[in-house]
Amino acid sequence: MLEIWCVEDDESIREIEMYTLQTMNFKTRGFEDGESFFKALKEKKPDLVILDLMLPDEDGSDILRRIRGNSATKELPVIIASAKTAEYDKVKNLDSGADDYLTKPFGMMEMVSRVKAVLRRTQRREEKDRIERDGIKILLKRHEVFVDGEEIELTLKEYGLLKLLITHPETVFSREEIMDQIWETGFYGETRTVDVHVRTLRQKLGKAGKHIETVRGVGYRYHEGN
Repeated sequence: MLEIWCVEDDESIREIEMYTLQTMNFKTRGFEDGESFFKALKEKKPDLVILDLMLPDEDGSDILRRIRGNSATKELPVIIASAKTAEYDKVKNLDSGADDYLTKPFGMMEMVSRVKAVLRRTQRREEKDRIERDGIKILLKRHEVFVDGEEIELTLKEYGLLKLLITHPETVFSREEIMDQIWETGFYGETRTVDVHVRTLRQKLGKAGKHIETVRGVGYRYHEGN
């Protein structure tokens, strides 16, 4: 279930936004100021944020810039919802990275329609920026890897090794070829380094590690399916 966060200091508006989204099968959380929002953001990222501009502790435009300036949240979809109707405010925030701009007062069904449209665009963008195969998901822009929904921590070389193999399923790579592409070196005297990284990568992948197969006397390949 997708989760939408509503950052709005007017409790009545925040509650009706959340209630409407819940009736459309979204999970929601509400925040009355930027401080509580960023505190929660350290623990979890929502799928989309509806952000008011006039908040008690920090201007919504500044919050948007902080979101876009952080590598962990720069791709987070944000819809501005504000009573500021001037074209300048709309253009300023859209140019700063807002995905859409809702002018108050707005209908709840319009809000839901805008949310769904932004999520569709985001999903199409993410599909181009990720690899999913056999329970393994790689988010390319974030350099994040998940196995059956759980994030795993990989070193830079382990990540490069997994990406190389999984993007070329059934292709056998020799240790020398892997050294050349991942370590970017023509020195092949220490190809045991590849074996060590394959072993630790398999361990971190858990059951999914079985897809990285050893081709005796040659090297390694990614095998799809069971």
